Amino acid sequence: MDDKTGEQGGGPEAEPDGQPARRRARERAGLRRALADVEAFGATVLGMPLRPYQAEVARAVLASVAEGRGESLTVLMPRQSGKNQLSAHLEAYLLIRCQRRGGSLVKCAPTYRPQVLVSIGRLLRALDNPLTRGKWHRRDGHIVELGRASIAFYSAEPGANVVGGTATLLLECDEAQDVLPDKWEKDFRPMGATANATSVLYGTPWTDDTLLARQIALNREAEAKDGVRRHFQVGWEEVARANPTYGDHVQAQIDRLGEHHPIVRTQYLLRTVAGGGRFLDASQVALLLGEHPPEDGPSSRRIGPGAYVAGIDVAGEDEEDPAGAAIRVNPRRDSTVLTIAYAAQTRVEERVLEPSFEVVHQYVWRGDRHRELYPRILMLVGRHWRCRSVVVDATGVGGGLAAFLGAALDPSVVLPFRYTAASKSQLAYDFLAAVNGGRFKLHAESADAVANDLRRALLRQCEAAEYAMRANQVMSFFVPEHRGHDDLLNAAALVVQAQPLGAVRTAVGRRRAAAHPLE
Repeated sequence: MDDKTGEQGGGPEAEPDGQPARRRARERAGLRRALADVEAFGATVLGMPLRPYQAEVARAVLASVAEGRGESLTVLMPRQSGKNQLSAHLEAYLLIRCQRRGGSLVKCAPTYRPQVLVSIGRLLRALDNPLTRGKWHRRDGHIVELGRASIAFYSAEPGANVVGGTATLLLECDEAQDVLPDKWEKDFRPMGATANATSVLYGTPWTDDTLLARQIALNREAEAKDGVRRHFQVGWEEVARANPTYGDHVQAQIDRLGEHHPIVRTQYLLRTVAGGGRFLDASQVALLLGEHPPEDGPSSRRIGPGAYVAGIDVAGEDEEDPAGAAIRVNPRRDSTVLTIAYAAQTRVEERVLEPSFEVVHQYVWRGDRHRELYPRILMLVGRHWRCRSVVVDATGVGGGLAAFLGAALDPSVVLPFRYTAASKSQLAYDFLAAVNGGRFKLHAESADAVANDLRRALLRQCEAAEYAMRANQVMSFFVPEHRGHDDLLNAAALVVQAQPLGAVRTAVGRRRAAAHPLE
């Protein structure tokens, strides 16, 4: 790599005339030292020093580039530990070092907006330094040029057209766990073929079949044969040693979500998750068991801030002709389920509260027509339980019930929930967080035989439920058809979306609860 700077780089030749020769010589020597080592470059030129674990990776990447080894390196770092800062340092360093003799870099990310745009912005901030300020140019929106060196940014979305890119120095893939292996192999890896460019895949774990996981497996196999390090993994504890406040943050996330939570496992503990399996294991099902009794109505034992909330999973209704006669009956359809829980706030961090939920009653209707159920459900969530938050499955036929309740109560009380791949994934994550944190409990066994039966039915659905992982950290959960229904489980998960006091996950003292519209 060329370590000289010329007109494009704003080197010593660009200093004002009349500057003493001795001072110019000292600055020239300092510049050479800064450009000779990426760690010194970060501290001196960018004013953003690399931490030791970042500098180790940067030196390994640059050594591979300088020696033309064409390696495919992999980098696992926990979320918010400086992976993107490391990438921007490498890009800025290579552009400056190669601005006279030339060279090209390519970087891809799973999406153009926001990920590619964020990467471009991060590089431009790094180039806003005394050496290159005002010297770089941006072309066609996605290419940044400095002298004869350039970097092109591309989206790795399945349908993105990325032909024409060439990497002679470095080929980067950000969040590689979310990039399809076929997309990388077909469209991006060939970009580095001409000059045998080094590749770096950054990310966090997901499942064992992602692009990142596959390359890590290949790198570890190669390392075992020749002893050359190709995979770099930084644990959150190492990051915490360099930044203690980061350690406090991660520990708080572990305490809040639990070690079983997929986000904790993948983004902080750097462990993959299985592509599918049991949604709740035996220890998580055990966490559901509460000691509070069931209730038939608001209890006088409830004191302090808190409120009753509801989750409603709506069954598909038999199709009818205009005269009201049923023309198709589905005897295995799910039931409409109304789950009532008492919600209160639990302190999970010094100034952050999360809602906790105690299920106190479940109602189940099977075969009842929606127009007959609407007034009964309204009476229960409104007059009887005086729920402050009602989350309704508003997908398909459920939209009618959500609209009816919203008009009868208040839009601030009724929260329609429409199922999509993304929303159900968030539902799964939020429910797991509540379960793992001990913030979702079922009532205990009691003398009420119906309540006991429904409690056992919900536990059976929890034990039978499975999950499946998709790209971009999307999760689905369901009970396989041969094992029964998931209506009680869905209603329970919807409860966790309730906002009993006007907001959830809110710092202490930020908001006050709104009055119930029937008060």
